[in-house]
Amino acid sequence: MSFWKNKNVFVTGCTGLLGSYLVKELVDQGANVTGLIRDAVPKSNLYQGEYVQKINIVQGALEDLPVIERALGEYEIDTVFHLAAQAIVGVANRNPISTFEANILGTWNILEACRKHPLIKRVIVASSDKAYGDQENLPYDENMPLQGNHPYDVSKSCADLISHTYFHTYGLPVCITRCGNLYGGGDLNFNRIIPQTIQLVLNGEAPEIRSDGTFVRDYFYIEDAVQAYLLLAEKMEENNLAGEAFNFSNEIQLTVLELVEKILKAMNSNLKPNVLNQGSNEIKHQYLSAEKARKLLNWTPAYTIDEGLEKTIKWYTEFFKK
Repeated sequence: MSFWKNKNVFVTGCTGLLGSYLVKELVDQGANVTGLIRDAVPKSNLYQGEYVQKINIVQGALEDLPVIERALGEYEIDTVFHLAAQAIVGVANRNPISTFEANILGTWNILEACRKHPLIKRVIVASSDKAYGDQENLPYDENMPLQGNHPYDVSKSCADLISHTYFHTYGLPVCITRCGNLYGGGDLNFNRIIPQTIQLVLNGEAPEIRSDGTFVRDYFYIEDAVQAYLLLAEKMEENNLAGEAFNFSNEIQLTVLELVEKILKAMNSNLKPNVLNQGSNEIKHQYLSAEKARKLLNWTPAYTIDEGLEKTIKWYTEFFKK
């Protein structure tokens, strides 16, 4: 019997890339899912198929504490996955205030509502590898300080630290996840390198690289991320993990140029990338150690980067045909 059978689960960001996949998996495993949705996103992966008809939807924003408190109470929530965020680095650089409001204020609203709600047993907060900021020694591990410098990175450092505060001060059963760059079919932010590259190649246009192409990143396939989040939530109580942060990564580092060339090869394309060299306010190299997750959770990713890209390319090829 599934751990999630009849659990009452609240998911913020359920129209996003991770949220849509997580909601579908929770529904398949028998959970009663309630999603917080601010904007209607009709092309979201959540609306592909009939899953959206199988969940409760609460209309509202992270900045609206009474809406969150009402949702937790009326739907008798015991598990919260807080995934919603303003997640685009360029948008954060242009609009820091809205990013801080969604990512910092939004996180403390979720945590405060959970603190007041007596049925809460587990809260998972999505932080990011960006929360570590620029570090001299890589890969990042969970004991490194959180020291973002730019608006998006700082918003994640702050949300991460606030989550720790709610554990240490109030005993809230919260865990924090820090993942590399998530990718997979259903990401509608076409200024991100993977969906943008696939879209351009499908249109017969040369892919564009904003930076000089040498920036190193983790790329983490979405179905692996879903299983990591569920496993962490399932093990929180039995392994006494509240208050802990976990990195999740396939621990394969690629430059942006290497990634784009992998996509071109997988799509049998002879196009050459156009390197714009315009990247600013971004960390040059960042990648994660997932040793803690391997040891404490017995977690390993199921997909290689090539397998993940193959599934992703297939999704977008069908998406654009429609």
